[in-house]
Amino acid sequence: MDRSVEDELETQRFAMKRETIVVVEDESDILDVLEYNLAREGYRVRAFRDGEQGLDGVRRANPDLVLLDLMLPVLDGVEVCRRLKQDPITRSIPVIMLTAKGEESDVVLGLGVGADDYMTKPFSPKELLARVKAVLRRGPLKEERGKGDRVVYGGLVIDTSRHEVLVDGERVDCTATEMRLLHFLASHPGRVFSRDHLLSRVIGEDAVVLDRNIDVHVGSLRKKLGEYRNWIETVRGVGYRFADATGG
Repeated sequence: MDRSVEDELETQRFAMKRETIVVVEDESDILDVLEYNLAREGYRVRAFRDGEQGLDGVRRANPDLVLLDLMLPVLDGVEVCRRLKQDPITRSIPVIMLTAKGEESDVVLGLGVGADDYMTKPFSPKELLARVKAVLRRGPLKEERGKGDRVVYGGLVIDTSRHEVLVDGERVDCTATEMRLLHFLASHPGRVFSRDHLLSRVIGEDAVVLDRNIDVHVGSLRKKLGEYRNWIETVRGVGYRFADATGG
């Protein structure tokens, strides 16, 4: 291919993306690699080296995605993620947590406070970029928009267009992943879905594949749904379903 054509295609690719990514990472060598590879792919990058600066940076930049290290000075990644997901302005921003810790308990901890995905160090730039693209492709509630974005069962209302869950008229704060999971299950009452299916459909094919991913999100939803918690039924040895006898 002619070099001028390659340059033009690269320019077009750079102009088309331009999503903003906030990176919060205190290890300089890793931060440099992240900044370089993301910028090379055409993303706007805002980098911060501690949790407090990162939290403020996300609120100011309103990015399309956050790459968040778990072990950070001042505020750790779990606390930063928790605060982002509690804030109505930032809670729909997807978060990928980065950490050197690979134990399942750390994965569960990150997902439990609302992280959308999880990567363990060391990882290759190719792997990182694939995961970033997958999460951005999903976007906040993108796959559940359009027809059927509002599901009502008695006093439970799930409205993805407003990113809103109501329980007997009271708003319940849910992460973007919890919203997708609840909406997906409630849109198919009585149908049983395996954990693998839910991982692929709700979290994404490139998510960390652990059964506990879905279990953690279901557990969190049940706590938030109060008297409606039992509408998300566990099918032992298979997965989950939304009760089909609630009426609509």
